[in-house]
Amino acid sequence: MELSFTTGITALDELLDGVEPGDNLVYQVDKITEYIPFVHSFCTDAIKNERELIYFRFGKHKPFLKEEINAKVFEIDPSIGFEYFINKVFKCIKKFGRGACYVFDSLSDLAEYWYSDRMLANFFMLTCPYLYDFDTATYFVHLRNQHSQYTINKIRETAQVILDVYTKDKRIYVHPLKVWKRYSPTMYMLHVLKNGKFVPVTQSIEISEVLSQHAQPWVDFTTRTQDVWSKTYYKAQRKLNEYNQDGCTLDDLRPLIDFIISMNITRDKKLKRMVQENFSLDELIRIGKRMIGTGLIGGKSVGMLLAQAIVKNKDEKWDNKLEIHDSFFIGSDVFYTYLVINKCWWKRYEIKFSEKYLDIARETQELLSKGVFPDDIIEQFKNVLEYFGQSPIIVRSSSLLEDAYGNSFSGKYDSIFLANQGTPEERLDKFIKAVRDVYKSSLSEDAITYRARRNLLGQEEQMAILVQRVSGAIYGKYFYPHLAGVGYSFNPYVWAEDIDPEAGLIRLVFGLGTRAVDKIDDDYTRIVALNAPNRRPESNIDDKMRYQQRKVDVLDLDSNTFITDYFDEIVENSEDLQIELFGERDWDIEKRYEKLGKKKKFYRLDLDKMLLNSELTHDMQKIIEILETEYNYPIDMEFTVNFKNKNDYKINILQCRPFQVKKGSQTEKKPKKIDKEDIIIKSTGPIVGYGVVKTVDLIIFVSTEHYSRLSMQDRYGVARLIGKITSNLPKNVYENILLIGPGRWATSSPSLGVPVKFHEISRVSVICELAEMHEQLRPDVSLGTHFFNDLVEQSMLYLAVYPTKPTTILKKRILQSMDNSLSKYVKSDIKFQDVVRVIETAKLISGKVVKICAD
Repeated sequence: MELSFTTGITALDELLDGVEPGDNLVYQVDKITEYIPFVHSFCTDAIKNERELIYFRFGKHKPFLKEEINAKVFEIDPSIGFEYFINKVFKCIKKFGRGACYVFDSLSDLAEYWYSDRMLANFFMLTCPYLYDFDTATYFVHLRNQHSQYTINKIRETAQVILDVYTKDKRIYVHPLKVWKRYSPTMYMLHVLKNGKFVPVTQSIEISEVLSQHAQPWVDFTTRTQDVWSKTYYKAQRKLNEYNQDGCTLDDLRPLIDFIISMNITRDKKLKRMVQENFSLDELIRIGKRMIGTGLIGGKSVGMLLAQAIVKNKDEKWDNKLEIHDSFFIGSDVFYTYLVINKCWWKRYEIKFSEKYLDIARETQELLSKGVFPDDIIEQFKNVLEYFGQSPIIVRSSSLLEDAYGNSFSGKYDSIFLANQGTPEERLDKFIKAVRDVYKSSLSEDAITYRARRNLLGQEEQMAILVQRVSGAIYGKYFYPHLAGVGYSFNPYVWAEDIDPEAGLIRLVFGLGTRAVDKIDDDYTRIVALNAPNRRPESNIDDKMRYQQRKVDVLDLDSNTFITDYFDEIVENSEDLQIELFGERDWDIEKRYEKLGKKKKFYRLDLDKMLLNSELTHDMQKIIEILETEYNYPIDMEFTVNFKNKNDYKINILQCRPFQVKKGSQTEKKPKKIDKEDIIIKSTGPIVGYGVVKTVDLIIFVSTEHYSRLSMQDRYGVARLIGKITSNLPKNVYENILLIGPGRWATSSPSLGVPVKFHEISRVSVICELAEMHEQLRPDVSLGTHFFNDLVEQSMLYLAVYPTKPTTILKKRILQSMDNSLSKYVKSDIKFQDVVRVIETAKLISGKVVKICAD
């Protein structure tokens, strides 16, 4: 006879894909009352279907069974001893044989009776397999965060089904952590009981609000090996309890607070002061309980936590406007251990002293990409993934030097989006690879050259990692936030007189924020001056339509990948999206389709609908102002926004750091009069940077006419050639270098410009983009991107030149008539002699000098 079981709750059966013979189901709850509806349903169903129901009664709590439930109750006294208790249980299981249903009182009480968590683990490891062999269905429960990690691990290894149960605002949530030999695309998501169904919670806002309040058992300081780390946090918890009971003063806590900050948060003096002023001991303990391994949490994590604390401490209203974070932190010591056990430490050490540091870095990267992690760290990785379930996550670099005063490392290290779908084993494999990739990026060419350029190769640099839940919600098969972007407390790009640079700006996109922070060459973003959000850089309605975002970055949950697609395609496949907040029907295109005998809805993105009709710009300006005041320095931040309606939204501060802006100064006097014949280039912008007047020592000019005839492969060759030129220039000779070329510098597509990498042009002082390769291509000032941050950090001046503008002057014939010194610096690349001109201005026959004047 084939056995079949149910939980007695149809919605739960559907979620778990049924109850299999042999299943041991373990419920983890904060209080026993949360478990009662589940066990009652199971028992009622067992009696209804005439199955044997056996209840082992031994707990200190009230009985689980209702009086009308006709079960066989066996009262056993655990205090007599372990052997006595388990012998009674086993005899009963053998007596009732195959296909019975069992209910045990709370396992947490057994640990108290036996004065031992390990004996509870031993009982479970013996009893569960025995029950499984008899094809039973058995219900267990234990109290969350009451047991050692060893015991929890053994329960999870042995049981077939593990369920976390939560209640919030009278709503019941279930989060499956393990369902043996069963899988569905939504099985491991947090679910809420709604209208008789357990439905996946699709919004990151709700998920983090439910889960973030619960400590994780694998970071219970009382049960870990008592090293300095756990002793410190255990002491902190005791002192906090004393403080809450008026047993000590805040001054008594300060030495411990300072010690924890240095041990776990930061050793940077400026940041340390800010953490001391904004973090309580309770908050520091909560951070410690979300650690994987030990060590510092790194600059990006500090910036995120600090920004949220600063804003919330300023006014309680922000508690309701900011999305709760429930991130985890892989400590910097884990990275260091990874280097040592995978034989990478010595090679990385050599980088500090060798002239061939790039070659050594590449060799070390290979080792990092294949390394292994200690078993205890792998277990914590598993626990973190259990916590997040199938919610998308991002694995972000958070190095010790990153996002600090003086060095931003903007875009130098990797962050990896994980759609986080698949079986637990598949998700773990992808997570481990993502951590390896972030570690590997610490030795990328961009990162190493950045450190070398800023004399940081000799400084200690360790990589911590920030593991964040991706902010957003599920729409059909896609996951993304409504809005994402970057914000600056100072606006270096002022395109109208009524724009206040001190009010700041935001660079905004629909969907994932990658299109806001990465240099995207085939699309545009919405630049918002916060004191004048309706004042756009575009001068007319046609330009507004032409220069709007058309593509969206999202996570595709079906393919388990990060993808980019057109806005109207994303919208068409996004169920439950309130499109009216962010877009409007494109009637013109729809009419054209109708003429072709086709019918389809088309949408056009219009962020002005939301920007001009909500409080968002005011809130963003206020947040940025609060942070700049606290940092006492210009800042930039990354954020997301998710809406319920136009005035009900949550802002998630993902990152905050000092904006490495350097005030410009006119090192030379501006000429009183300039003859028009002597002007080589004149442009009204866009221009990004501070006013400056200085002599140009060297010009690197890429001819549009010759460059446009090159193959794509040769265009990459030109980019590498420019890198060779700048690296071969003698140091301290050419202080001010002007780089002029067609299209976009540092583009990823050679059809749109010159695909140099930033480190190849890092010695340049002025970058000039000629809008010549494509008439419809607007030079992108790239505000808010990592490329833009590099420009600002290096005090580079950026200007775009539109040759067709009436006010523009562009005399390329003068540049082409000047002597070309290319062969002096790169003797092997003569074939590009007509494409790239290197002009040493000191050798001009006329005896004149070349100056750049920007005001």
